[in-house]
Amino acid sequence: MNWNSASEFFAMGGYALYVWGSFGVCALAFVAEPFLIGRRHKDIVRTLRRQVLAEKLELENK
Repeated sequence: MNWNSASEFFAMGGYALYVWGSFGVCALAFVAEPFLIGRRHKDIVRTLRRQVLAEKLELENK
């Protein structure tokens, strides 16, 4: 495609809402994903530590 001005480029032939909206959603996903993965990782590690501690306490009480 050939645009004559920057405003025509950003208008994307009338489809700007869909084009820029999809770019925005993808950018948000790329930014949020590492934070969500880190949070999930911390939750899993915390759960595993609790399980190990519970097993140790159970063995000591036998």
